[in-house]
This record gives sequence, C-alpha cells and structure tokens, in this order.
Amino acid sequence: MSPAEFEPPITPSSDIAETVRRQGFAVASSSWAKGVTGASPPDWAAIAAEWDDMPLDPYLKDGGHYRRRRHASFVVDEASCRPVPHRAHFQPLQYNALHGGMERWFEPMRQTLIGQPFWSGLLTSLARLSSAIKPMSPWYVEAHQFRIDTSEGIGRPTPEGAHRDGVDFVALFLIGRHGIRGGETRVFDARGPQGIRFTLTEPWSFLLLDDERVIHESTPIQPLLGGESGTLPHGHRDTLVLTYRRNGFQDR
Repeated sequence: MSPAEFEPPITPSSDIAETVRRQGFAVASSSWAKGVTGASPPDWAAIAAEWDDMPLDPYLKDGGHYRRRRHASFVVDEASCRPVPHRAHFQPLQYNALHGGMERWFEPMRQTLIGQPFWSGLLTSLARLSSAIKPMSPWYVEAHQFRIDTSEGIGRPTPEGAHRDGVDFVALFLIGRHGIRGGETRVFDARGPQGIRFTLTEPWSFLLLDDERVIHESTPIQPLLGGESGTLPHGHRDTLVLTYRRNGFQDR
C-alpha cells in the first residue's frame, strides 16, 4: 500500500454486527465472504472474470464513458435467495441528485455469476448479518456489478458525490484494482462531522454501511504511471454492491 493510501480498519468477522450497531459501518477482510460460501470454495478467478465483459452505463449525465455495470434484484431471507424479474433501478432525487428521479434499465447480471452456488450463500449470509442488526425478513436486495476504468484519464466511482442510497444496508465488495491510484473510500456520520477514509485493496474485502446513519463516497481513480510503459490507459476498479431494504424495492 502506498503512503497516500490509508489502511482500512478491519473488523473481525464475529464483531461485524456489533461494530455496525455501534458506529454505523464496519470493514471486513475477505475471510468473511470466503467463509460463507460453503464447503466447496468457488473459483475466485473465474468469478472476477465476470467483470471483464460488461456494457457501458448509458445514463451518466457527466458525459463520461468510464463506468460499466450490470444489475439484478432478489428477495432474500436467512435461508433462501429468490431472483425477481428484471426491473429498473430507481432512486429518488433526495438520494441521488445527479441520476435520481428516473428509471435506469441496466443490462441484467449473468446466470454464470448469480446462478453459482456461492451467490445464494453470500446473499443469505448478508441477510442474517443485516437481521442481526435490524430484525427484519425478508430483505429486498439489489445487486450492482461495477467496473470503473481510466480509459478517459479519470474514472468516478461515485459521480453523485457523498450520498446515501435510500436503503437499510449497503455492502460494497472490492473485486479487484488494476493499474490505478485513487479509489479511496470515505464514510461520514450523516448527522455530524466525524468521518474516516481508507483504501480497500484486498479482493473480496468489504464495507458494510447502515445507510440511515452514514453517507459515503469513493474518490476518482487515475491510471498509474509506470517506468518505460508510461501511463497505463486501461486501469480499472471492480466492485460488487449489494443493497438491503425493508418493505419492498425502491420505486417511483
């Protein structure tokens, strides 16, 4: 980790729920995700390759072409994960001043990812974690695959700035970083000046947020400068974002 990057404050897996209850967020290492995927570990390299072929986000209002994404929705409880018919992603303007107030129809996530056995284990384990913090079942879950790249010189993971998502919990998993600098995560108390900054670098480490208590953002990414090769034009940052909401999906 470079001197400009801040180490994430890793929470032991057994303490995640209590830490979120206490401070509104927790960061966990990859051991949590890899520990809830069952007796037969998935091929993590094959899973990461699912981020290599995604369509451009056609809704970016800043005119950029740096974000690729796919989307899917599920109803999840502590024992089951049920996909629902493909639907639009919607956020009110109060939560997303840049892209809110409109239905955004992203390409669906592929069955080669969400049909794998590990997927339901991941989502149901997060449901148990969420219910341990706020007793509720079922959870209405939206899954977002993101790739932010530097092909235009800079990529913005959160072009809307620091924000809430209008859900109960947000889980952000880092899938990988390649040839970039930046992409720092920042979390702030929604009702005060307190905040923290850090950089996720370990694949499948993740941040769990209580969306009612904190706001968050990720800083822009830029390509690394490397020796004789100069600027690396196609660096990227891949993430998986899962949002958990009570009482239905967010709609108009």
